Amino acid sequence: MTDIFSAVDFYIEGLFAKEDEALAAAVADMKAAGMPEISVSPVLGRLLSVLAKAVRARRILEIGTLGGYSAIWLGRALPEEGRMLSLELDAQNAAVARTNLARAGLSGKVEVREGAALDILPRLIASGEPPFDFIFIDADKEPYLDYFELSLRLSKPGTMIVADNVIRHGAVIDPARAEIPAVAGVKRFSDALAAHPAVDATIIQTVGVKSHDGLALAVVREAR
Repeated sequence: MTDIFSAVDFYIEGLFAKEDEALAAAVADMKAAGMPEISVSPVLGRLLSVLAKAVRARRILEIGTLGGYSAIWLGRALPEEGRMLSLELDAQNAAVARTNLARAGLSGKVEVREGAALDILPRLIASGEPPFDFIFIDADKEPYLDYFELSLRLSKPGTMIVADNVIRHGAVIDPARAEIPAVAGVKRFSDALAAHPAVDATIIQTVGVKSHDGLALAVVREAR
């Protein structure tokens, strides 16, 4: 079944998500830098772009930049006056991302800020940062719930929050893998998301070149 899922992914990619020179170069640069191949696929990148446009995002927050691949997709969804802030813990990753974003012509729209998101997000809140229209969470999985709760405080009614990798190849329903930190982290997040009174949310199961995983989507009803 994996072969057919990947083949269909390539079919969708050919229709809607063909990589241009900047995206292909970003993938090559990340590989040359020894980064893990954990960026979103082209098809999921296109989905993020469509979702950001659907909510008419002018301000985007990304938690977890890696090499900037998803930031290119999201940055391109912004209108001319739009701006995006992407947070990255690793200085080398951030440097590669800035190069990739510059090649894509997005240096003026997308800022990559180095540091731990759990340190940066509270500072943004304390400084009165205006709310974001679209927030993408794709960082270390154990603190996903913390990222979500902080993201809510940087949101407004109508903000869309998307979190990647919440199915973990089905591990979230496997008792034998329940204590794996990343699995436990996304389960805590998903359980809280399902019961949270401030959002309307769901999870979409995904298959394709990135194997079996899922995206959580939430629309904020009331800011916290």
